[in-house]
Amino acid sequence: MKRNNTTLSICKAIAIILMCAGHAEGPTLLVTFIYLFHMPLFFIAAGYFFDKKYLQDPWTFCKKRFKGLYVPFVKWSVFFLVFHNLFFKIGLLNEQFGNWEGGVTHPYTWHQVWQRLVHIVFSMGGYDEFLAGAFWFFRALLVASIVFLVLYLLLYNRRRWLNHDSVPWVIIVLTIGFAWFKVYNQLTISTLVQGGIRDCWGVMFFAMGVLYRRHEQRIPEHWALTLLYACLILGGSYLGFQGMALHVNLSTVFTLPVTGAIGFLMVHHVAKWLDRHEGMVKRFMVYCGNNTLYIYVWHIISFKIVSAIKIWYYGLDWGQIGCHMVIHEHSTTDLFWVLYTIVGTAVPLLGIALYRRLTKEGSAIVRRKA
Repeated sequence: MKRNNTTLSICKAIAIILMCAGHAEGPTLLVTFIYLFHMPLFFIAAGYFFDKKYLQDPWTFCKKRFKGLYVPFVKWSVFFLVFHNLFFKIGLLNEQFGNWEGGVTHPYTWHQVWQRLVHIVFSMGGYDEFLAGAFWFFRALLVASIVFLVLYLLLYNRRRWLNHDSVPWVIIVLTIGFAWFKVYNQLTISTLVQGGIRDCWGVMFFAMGVLYRRHEQRIPEHWALTLLYACLILGGSYLGFQGMALHVNLSTVFTLPVTGAIGFLMVHHVAKWLDRHEGMVKRFMVYCGNNTLYIYVWHIISFKIVSAIKIWYYGLDWGQIGCHMVIHEHSTTDLFWVLYTIVGTAVPLLGIALYRRLTKEGSAIVRRKA
């Protein structure tokens, strides 16, 4: 089946914009609605592009995953580590204002710098939680991709009674069962930063993406269904369902697979509609979806621009520029979350576009002089 790259790019664009909106601390119901499906969507989209050829060449798949996930994680984590103390000096971080859980950050000693560097390189942890808070995704997707491949090889090669269509279903069942066992017994996987629950969900949603690609033509799509999916997720928001949180309850084991799956179907239908309409909106969404990495990396720093405006507007203490991820005062009652979302998405995209243009022009000048 031919892959529809632009539709999936638009899907990722919608998801990354929703991520920025979720991090912007908008209305509680909206944020809960977003969190029930926006991160699962990325894992499903990644699974959609899994190719069976990698079963014969697993090392190529692993190398691509490490190049696309581990390398940028280390590069940008080290960047934030190097500049952590400088961010304190210029006020982007401070010890007075913390995150929504009340935590605060501090300047690093040399020992802490080296320790965090070790965590970054060897466990994909140790990143700056206050400026790189979304970096857990890189580790979770890397682990989920490789675990999915290993499970696929074990189930298919050694259990020939399972065909290619059956294996992803078995993996989904296994991961849901493992998640239930893990949550019920309050177990953590000490070798995985954050205990492994997000990695487990990642394997399950990755498998869903593989299945969706194989059966895409059989799945009905209609605006009535899309509206139904939205209503179901909204109902889950009212009922207090959870997304890919670190601390989950048992009910989440059974609700998250549902909200994640129907959330993807909802967004994918919208993305298909946008993909059929040529124009500026489609071009922007495709560009956004193809550059989600830079929004992951820079959206929290970009939020500081809006925080500065909010401080001026309300006459707040300038130290609140160090709030994580946004200024909490009035956050659920005003509309600054809209501006946070726009800036958190647009500034990283403008930055990478400008960087590419300058480097391209610089290379052209060098070639002409040579």
